[in-house]
Amino acid sequence: MTSKTYRNYIKSAQTKEARTFDVIIIGSGTGGMSAASFLAQAGKRVLLLEQHYVLGGFTHTFERSGYIWDVGLHYVGQVHIEGSVLNKVFRYIAKDKLKWEPLDNIYDRAIFGDEEYQFPRGRDNLKAKLKAYFPEEKDRISIDQYFSLLDDAQNLGSGYYLEKTLPPMLSKIVGNFLRRSTLKVSDKTTLAALKEITDNVKLIGVLTAQYGDYGLTPAKSSFYMHALLANHYMEGAAYPVGGAAKIAECIIPIINESEGIALTLANVDEIIVEDNTATGVRMKDGEALYAKTIISAAGITNTYSHLLPEKVSKGHKLDKLLDELEPATAHVGLYVGLKESSTSLALKKCNYWIYPNQYDHDKGREEYKDFNATIPVSFVSFPSAKDPLAEKRRPDRSTAEVIMLVPYEWFTQWENTKWQKRDDEYKALKEKLAQQMLEQLYRIAPQLKGKIDYYEVSTPLSTRHFSQHKQGEIYGLAHSPKRFRQKFLRIHTPIKNLFLSGQDVMTASIAGGTMSGLLCASTVLKENLLWTVNKAIK
Repeated sequence: MTSKTYRNYIKSAQTKEARTFDVIIIGSGTGGMSAASFLAQAGKRVLLLEQHYVLGGFTHTFERSGYIWDVGLHYVGQVHIEGSVLNKVFRYIAKDKLKWEPLDNIYDRAIFGDEEYQFPRGRDNLKAKLKAYFPEEKDRISIDQYFSLLDDAQNLGSGYYLEKTLPPMLSKIVGNFLRRSTLKVSDKTTLAALKEITDNVKLIGVLTAQYGDYGLTPAKSSFYMHALLANHYMEGAAYPVGGAAKIAECIIPIINESEGIALTLANVDEIIVEDNTATGVRMKDGEALYAKTIISAAGITNTYSHLLPEKVSKGHKLDKLLDELEPATAHVGLYVGLKESSTSLALKKCNYWIYPNQYDHDKGREEYKDFNATIPVSFVSFPSAKDPLAEKRRPDRSTAEVIMLVPYEWFTQWENTKWQKRDDEYKALKEKLAQQMLEQLYRIAPQLKGKIDYYEVSTPLSTRHFSQHKQGEIYGLAHSPKRFRQKFLRIHTPIKNLFLSGQDVMTASIAGGTMSGLLCASTVLKENLLWTVNKAIK
């Protein structure tokens, strides 16, 4: 992978010609990388800017004491299913160099108290499992109705997303028509939709056990988001061979092939706007870079609140639009290193959603008042078990991760302090969180007790520091019914030649970010790149 730091590049780029590109993309997450690959393969010279010291956004990995962990990619659906749209898109943007390892057939396990509910690969298998867990006739009928709801959501078509690519004037004419069928589904909360088919709290709790994948509880989340996720994982999931960082490793050379470049430690201060036209970016050090097209994949809040000049943002009342939306929830993470192989420790290629003996997710979250309260949900994963190359590269090492959803407000007293330079109270809090998360880990992997060699905790402040998301939200905007109503969450912006990519204009997840890149590049090039993908990838 060929990339440079911004400082090294700018020293050698002393002429305006050397600092001028066809496209500048801010942010190297899946929304930025996907758009960059499509545009580079269309012959565009792309400059990809990443403010972190490593490329990939939430697909990057980090290493400590000889252990490697992912930070945001734990599993992806459909990529391992040959011929699926997502499989073809990833094959195209990585030029068939990215491979995927399927997880176990039981890819997710939900633990409620002492009860385990398994999520197997395959629609019929999942339906059969659910009916075995809930054998009463009325529950079996409810389960059939649930799958019918998922089918209805699956069959809505692409009109909602097509509208996001239309120029504003055309959207005013046909936009409401394209969106209306999806809005009928997205306007309902997940809980409201499920209560129409069942009053069984346990069944609802199990059906929504993966809500952490988009971070919003059933009473607050849009049922459309729930249905997207459930359908996304219906045929199981997979993990990149070689780890999450392999995505950037495959895509960056494609940018280089078209004389483009990816820069790390590239802190953008402002998007340059002249006569309501984006013409470049100004960096934190005052230097300027130029392009005919600017794409922000840094999140819509970052873009409209921080990257656009205040006069431009307020002139288009973008600050008022942002007031309509809430950020997704924040999280803390525990990264664990073990000096034994995944095989010897019997670590599974699956994920665990761990709950107390509480099936009402909203009630569990409401009762989570402070750090001493019962943990409403945690997520456990074993990256080293999922990657078939991990054990070959590090035969006697394995890794685990634990994630908990937490309110950002619990960390605000430290938000003006510097990363890795916070006080003893903060460090003590991190240690307390570490012990809580270790308890969750031992619930599903008691064989790991006494075998931990290294562990480290990240908080929402870590996410805020590296992603510039104000409240450390990994999923961008909250996936509420209100979110799906907002027409300004689209590829086009009110500023000429400025476009948006990333999960805020689509939906949360690696898949959402990647597909947003396809839509964004299609909009910039004024061609249907999905046709291009289908033609190129058989």
